[in-house]
Amino acid sequence: MRFYLRKKRQPPAVIIVALIDVLIVVLIFLMVTTTFKKAQPALKLALPESSQATKSGVSENPPLVVIIEEDGNLRLGPEAKPVTVDRLKSELLAEIGKNPQLKLTLNADKKAPFGQIVKVMDAAKEAKIKTISAFTKQSGQP
Repeated sequence: MRFYLRKKRQPPAVIIVALIDVLIVVLIFLMVTTTFKKAQPALKLALPESSQATKSGVSENPPLVVIIEEDGNLRLGPEAKPVTVDRLKSELLAEIGKNPQLKLTLNADKKAPFGQIVKVMDAAKEAKIKTISAFTKQSGQP
């Protein structure tokens, strides 16, 4: 009779390197697929509602934005730098010199003084800006 000698089994081992590789792949997958929240603007404005509000297209040339705050202060451009009405006129003239097809967008708080809105529109007409629009939000949106 022949007896087989049992070989000693090694206890199961966990391969840490493989686990780390899998965890890194999962982490990268989560980072790539996660949607990031848009940064909130520094100025909180309560926009007026409109049933005809639309979102502007991404392919368009971005308009020059004039922000009119609740207390009537004016801010210009993506940096939202504070300006006066007289300074706004000169800035608009300079911008229209660079881009004759410039579009102006008003981003006014619904409690902003209407006189300021009219002054901004007058400055835009003096600068010969043809397209003036206003930011609104769709009815029922927060």
